[in-house]
Amino acid sequence: MAQDKQCSLLLEFASRFPLPHGARFSYGTAGFRSDGSILASTVFRAGILAALRSLKTSSTVGLMITASHNPVSDNGVKIADPDGGMMTQRWEPFADAIANAPDPEHLLQLVKDFVKEENIPFGGEQSAEVLLGRDTRPSGETLLKAAKHGINAIIGAVAVDMDILTTPQLHWMVRIKNKGMPASESDYLSQLSKSFSCLIDLVPKERVADCSDTKLVVDGANGVGGEKLEQLKKMLTGLDICVRNTGKKGEGVLNEGCGADFVQKEKITPSGFGPDDVGIRCASLDGDADRLVYFLISSSSSKNIDLIDGDKILSLFAVFIKEQFDILNNNSDSDNKLAVRIGIVQTAYANGASTSYLKQLGLEVVLTPTGVKFLHKEAAKYDIGIYFEANGHGTILFSESFLLSLEARSKELASTSSGSESHKAVLRLLAVSQLINQAVGDALSGLLLVEAVLQYKGWSIKRWNELYQDLPSRQLKVKVVDRNAVVTTNAETKVAKPLGLQELIDAETAKHPHGRCFVRPSGTEDIIRVYAEASTQEAADSLARSVVQLVDRFLGFPSSH
Repeated sequence: MAQDKQCSLLLEFASRFPLPHGARFSYGTAGFRSDGSILASTVFRAGILAALRSLKTSSTVGLMITASHNPVSDNGVKIADPDGGMMTQRWEPFADAIANAPDPEHLLQLVKDFVKEENIPFGGEQSAEVLLGRDTRPSGETLLKAAKHGINAIIGAVAVDMDILTTPQLHWMVRIKNKGMPASESDYLSQLSKSFSCLIDLVPKERVADCSDTKLVVDGANGVGGEKLEQLKKMLTGLDICVRNTGKKGEGVLNEGCGADFVQKEKITPSGFGPDDVGIRCASLDGDADRLVYFLISSSSSKNIDLIDGDKILSLFAVFIKEQFDILNNNSDSDNKLAVRIGIVQTAYANGASTSYLKQLGLEVVLTPTGVKFLHKEAAKYDIGIYFEANGHGTILFSESFLLSLEARSKELASTSSGSESHKAVLRLLAVSQLINQAVGDALSGLLLVEAVLQYKGWSIKRWNELYQDLPSRQLKVKVVDRNAVVTTNAETKVAKPLGLQELIDAETAKHPHGRCFVRPSGTEDIIRVYAEASTQEAADSLARSVVQLVDRFLGFPSSH
């Protein structure tokens, strides 16, 4: 009887959200993403998906409506798993299937088959909870209603509207709520401000930066991050933040000529920045505030910038964390050293100079295929795992067991040598674990950690940028008949198929000092991406062009040969 009621309820709700004619949707790293005007049926079905995920895990999950750094006309939806991370990949084929079900009857059958296969209680008395968030896009409100209908179509499921949020805030809330702790937006802001203050209080007096260097100008991408940073900065001391491109009415368009994606790709000043900002530390968030890059305007006569990307952010964090363990273990006897495995996780797109720098520090560096889901999973294998993509998305993960050992050491030192350098080092590491968002990359928490570390080191942005010199690089793409003809291995750095292509790439690469090149198929279209590095820009450009010709010869359209 309960099953019948559930089936009729789902059919009734689904009939209100027909699939747009000719549309096809695919759940990837970013969830579903498309033009906001055709997404209602997809978001409705994502609501069903989230409710079933909550029933399956007996935990709260999240549903975020955003298209991140995409244009304002786009929108999207993705599910946050109970740990605050991305929805398990195992459910992605089901997500695709229900998003593309042609009618309510097909949708119902897919759901019935899946709940049976996954042993999910369906139509019974078990409860489910889904936290809902959205960014500031105009289409967000309509899509939020569709998501609520999808959740309400599953008996026992409750939708909790958390209002307008950054994507990382929603992920944080899901993670914290499932730990049984308060998880409102004010709890998030409070945790960030308190842990930042703790780190600033632990800055050595002799390293305090010049007062003139506490000024930070932030490009909010005319998105949700600017608005949230305005709230957060009122809770901070020791930092002078000026937010531009806040998204207020009449100020500008979301992600248009601004934001982390624009700054990182174009390497020019975003709108709202100019000659008056020369020499000042500047940062850029993306539309939903999960990416962060810094930049320096070095000349009033040019729009060009010195970009400080995710690789440099990762390196700054790695230097700081390694230094805390050096302090801790150098001041301990051999029986009392704190054993730790620190892992640095990058993709092949990380600049080779950053990888060399990190290895020179004595840190373990591993590469994964492109995509946050691969980076996050690898970072979780370490006591402390640090990952960042060059685009500015990344975070630091602390294992639960290692945090327990840090807390135990803190108590021990508090009773024996409170205020010692070792005790301060432990307190700093614990504060970092509270400040950084361990669910997902978070531009706001990342920005505060950068600022705390720069103050701790007494470094200007110029000094930070001089950690290493990026190798010149070039990215190109080749249209091909079938991208699946290229199969890669070794974290996408080597071509396994077609046979013979890798040997030719190696021969071209060997012609250039500091040469490095790899190719990989796009995840969404029939193109092969080519990345090349060398000691000069001219050499990097030449290497990339040579490899494009090789790929075209092996895989290009016959008419182009």
